[in-house]
Order: sequence, then structure tokens, then C-alpha cells
Amino acid sequence: MKYFAKLDLNNKVIAVTHVGENNAPTEEAGIQYLNNFYSHSSWKEYKPDASIRKNIAEIGMIYDESKDAFLWLENNTGWASSVFNEEKCIWDHPIPHPGDHNIYHWDEDTLSWISGLGPGGRS
Repeated sequence: MKYFAKLDLNNKVIAVTHVGENNAPTEEAGIQYLNNFYSHSSWKEYKPDASIRKNIAEIGMIYDESKDAFLWLENNTGWASSVFNEEKCIWDHPIPHPGDHNIYHWDEDTLSWISGLGPGGRS
């Protein structure tokens, strides 16, 4: 199965769909198939594991050609302190997660990671 994002004239994702491998052995073949089926020529492939285009395409995201990535232009994390991570093309905490196997939650008031689950089990 191949996954594709339908883009508008501003490279905004307006739909997502999938195509069988037999109709999309390559990205170009998949785009041609979708163009013929939907009469729309602006499509980009993505993968559910985000191994291409850095993120899974979602309606409302933008495809940034220079980064070859799907991304949100605005912070969508719920934390005002989030900053855009240029390498991963995601909104991220301003301080990296400790990265060990302990459970932490982000504390927006202190802008730090606190050991244990936060309110509502949110981390």
C-alpha cells in the first residue's frame, strides 16, 4: 500500500488517500494513477512510519518543498513554549526530553521535565 497527500495550490494537504502497490510501484506512477482517477495533479507520497517526508501527512499540514517535509506552520502541541525543530520539522519542547526510560511530564510553568505523569496522565 502506498499513501499520498493531495495538495492545493499552496501545498496545503487537503486530503489523504492510499493506492495499491500494483497501481503505484513508484511515486511517479502513483501520482499518475491518482491524477487519472481524480483529475488532480498535485500529490506527494508519504509513509505511515514517516520514513519519507519526515512526518505523516495530515489534512491542514503544508508540504514544504525546500525541506521535503510535511509540517504544521503553527504550534499545534498545546504548549506555548514549543519551538519548531528544523531537523525533524515538528513543534517540540524547548528543552530535550531526558531520554532515559523514566516517565516524565512537561511542566509549562517551569519549562522543565518533571519525573512522573502529569495531570490526566499527559507527558
